[in-house]
Amino acid sequence: MILLTRRATFSASHYYWNPEWSEERNLAVFGRCANRNGHGHNYTLEVTVTGKVDPVSGFVVDLKWLKDVIEREVLNVYDHRHLNHEVPEFATAIPTTENIAVAVWKRLEGPVTAPGGAKLSRVRIYETSDIFADYLGEASE
Repeated sequence: MILLTRRATFSASHYYWNPEWSEERNLAVFGRCANRNGHGHNYTLEVTVTGKVDPVSGFVVDLKWLKDVIEREVLNVYDHRHLNHEVPEFATAIPTTENIAVAVWKRLEGPVTAPGGAKLSRVRIYETSDIFADYLGEASE
């Protein structure tokens, strides 16, 4: 099996807030990130697929096809958006790096099942150059 990774970037804003908590608790737990006006990041997304190399094309998946799926399913929805207010999955989930990784996986899992049997293996989201989260799917939980 080969692991093949495609990288993409998007910019989005968010804030951390648990509506079940008081303002004091939100500020104590989330600090500056609880500012309801939000703050932004230039996120880096890595999507890894696994599969066998096609003996004719030499590909695990067609990279243009994978790029198009990522753009359609994630970038068109997340890029230049306020995640808390504009992205449906964060109407009830706090858009932490971890939750973004899970949400992206859910958006890509079906569409990334490629002709030839390649499948989604990992989603990695970098919030900053030194903070990232990996999600390997529910089977890994």
